[in-house]
Amino acid sequence: MSAPVVLRVVAAPAFPALVLRPWRMEDVAALVEVSRDPVLRRWVNSAVDDDADGARWVRAQQRGWVAGERFGFAVLETQPASVRGQLVGNVVLKEVAPGRSAAEVGYWTAAHARGRAVASRALEALTDWAFGTFEADGLERLELLHQVDNLASCRVAQKCRYDFDTVLPAAPPSFPRDGHLHVRRAGA
Repeated sequence: MSAPVVLRVVAAPAFPALVLRPWRMEDVAALVEVSRDPVLRRWVNSAVDDDADGARWVRAQQRGWVAGERFGFAVLETQPASVRGQLVGNVVLKEVAPGRSAAEVGYWTAAHARGRAVASRALEALTDWAFGTFEADGLERLELLHQVDNLASCRVAQKCRYDFDTVLPAAPPSFPRDGHLHVRRAGA
């Protein structure tokens, strides 16, 4: 991906517009702030405790874009009168490769933005972009994994038409509990 990708989700009556764009170094302070949330820390496998951790994490996201195999988007909520958006989440498309039929999606939502359909609206935008961009290269399905006790992620998967496929056994340390695998196929 040589050109920057920016995805937009239009405002709905109850929800502000969202902008999904690649992570930038200017996002580090906001990333560190939202990463203090103990609920978020429970579900992610890389801790961001300070600016140095945040900068490393953002650089890793940027390297994924350069390599063309991992596409992480900062999700920003925008207000009509605001020039800048507020960080409300992250969505990622990973394990993308030409000729590979499946890739994985993931997401998280900042504590202050939960309950406002951020994850589901951002995931829908990412899903549409992923199939629109990579289907010609062989992408047929997207896989979404979450731990069985992450009920909010299960609801997001269902809302976004990712069908439940199977229970996966735990794979510590990055996946310490059994998980659900949800799948969305191209054209679904």
